Amino acid sequence: MRSIVCLMAVLCLVLMSTAAVHGQGAASGAGIKLPEPKYDGNVSVEKALKERRSVRVYKDSPLSMAEVSQVLFAAQGITEPGRGLRTAPSARAQYYLTVYLFAGNVTGLKPGMYRYVPQGHSLTLVADGDARGRLYKAAGQAPIDRAPAALVIAGSRARATNESWMYLEAGHAAQNVYLQLVPLGLGTVVMAGFNADAVDKAIGLPAGERTLYIMPLGRK
Repeated sequence: MRSIVCLMAVLCLVLMSTAAVHGQGAASGAGIKLPEPKYDGNVSVEKALKERRSVRVYKDSPLSMAEVSQVLFAAQGITEPGRGLRTAPSARAQYYLTVYLFAGNVTGLKPGMYRYVPQGHSLTLVADGDARGRLYKAAGQAPIDRAPAALVIAGSRARATNESWMYLEAGHAAQNVYLQLVPLGLGTVVMAGFNADAVDKAIGLPAGERTLYIMPLGRK
């Protein structure tokens, strides 16, 4: 009888451990629905163009989920669901970019590296914990270390028949982010002066992807 009880206890522990592992995996890959972005604002395109600046110093205050949502939509949000067209143009509408959010101080979002999923306007957790340190160490750019969050715009070298197309597309997306930040009272600076191989390795990009731009985000 005693041996049966012990055996049952062991089986329970195994089942609990298995469930915990599966639960953790599901949580890490689960989508996080972002707030609905706004499609109208109080700042004209003309004013945003006039006021756009590169900002390298940020206030020590968190970003909100609504702000993160709006920025990600500006970068790669879907504007025509039927055809999957996005806010930034892409050669032959192939969309070679993936945008990653490195969250450190975002209200309502635990620190981590997230992949933006345009379909459904959501985030997928890639890695737990504040990964800005790895990004900063690999890129060697001080604004990353001081910003509450950062974007990494990556391109698919595996899919781009002409690599220059993904670089052009990254420029379009980055300018969208710049302009969107003006009415939000936020700032950024585009960074391309880094060793892409080192950054790719440090943040664990999938094979075939290349870091094109890094854009720290913060309040001016």
